[in-house]
Amino acid sequence: MAAVQPPTSTSFSLQQAVATSTSTSTVPTPPELEQTLALLSGHRSVLGYLLISRGLPVSIIRHSGVVFEGEQGRKYATAISKMVEGVQGALEDVSGEVLDGDDIRFMRIRTKRHEIMISPDRRYLLAVLHDPTT
Repeated sequence: MAAVQPPTSTSFSLQQAVATSTSTSTVPTPPELEQTLALLSGHRSVLGYLLISRGLPVSIIRHSGVVFEGEQGRKYATAISKMVEGVQGALEDVSGEVLDGDDIRFMRIRTKRHEIMISPDRRYLLAVLHDPTT
């Protein structure tokens, strides 16, 4: 079972990265987001990122990295969306109420080979696939 945990000072930092992004859509994004996506693309341990729309149907707004090309990218986008919805729903079940305004801020899931970091926003989900061994 993968752990969901907040970032630590020894883990990968989004502010450490440097470079450019690959666009798959013409959806306008804020300059801060553009800068973050550019930084992520250049970090040597980042295998790719997905910027996914919230709601249904799930669609990829932008991506970077071969791992997120084509059908594989769509599979990741759907799975990431389901993970966020599932964790949010489970938190609401545990608390016994709708967590209005207390949404998930960051998820970090580590497997044997990769680490996926998910940063939800009310408009989109940003997911970064990271190789923790580099």
